[in-house]
Amino acid sequence: MKTLIVVIHPNLNESVINKRWFQELTQYPDLYTVHNLYQAYPDGIIDVQKEQQLIEQHGSLVLQFPLYWFNSPPLLKQWLDEVFTYGWAYGSTSGHKLRNRKFSLAVSAGIKEEDFAPEGRYQHSLKEILLPFEMTARYVEANYHPFYAFYGAEYEVSPEELEISAKGYRDYLQSLASVL
Repeated sequence: MKTLIVVIHPNLNESVINKRWFQELTQYPDLYTVHNLYQAYPDGIIDVQKEQQLIEQHGSLVLQFPLYWFNSPPLLKQWLDEVFTYGWAYGSTSGHKLRNRKFSLAVSAGIKEEDFAPEGRYQHSLKEILLPFEMTARYVEANYHPFYAFYGAEYEVSPEELEISAKGYRDYLQSLASVL
């Protein structure tokens, strides 16, 4: 089954990393459905049933976003709150539409990787910062996989770094697809 990539970036056209990742993945429509959330819902009114059906039509779910204040853009939080509903995503007697579905993140961080080290500026790893997403995946019984990340997006990114990142992201998604 195809992978659903939900892109959550409020200024995708101004982005360097997320825009390049978006462009890369749209070249493979047979492998990926690339769903731009801010484009689909500029007014912030989410069609929950449509989103749930879209997820159900795919074998894997990847949330792609820039780190905002050590968290996600606000529309992603809203999307999770509204789409991952009781009786669909979880529940004692129903739901579980995400059970065993591959679930991962692709994140761009403005600061450098060493700043996320225990001895770095922020003293917490990106893995620690993204833990709520992993816990959400586990709560809905999805099959969480380690994230893909680009660090240092707020610094000058060379064309070579950008292309390496795009290829690395594509390779990451291919490896995700091959994991049982």
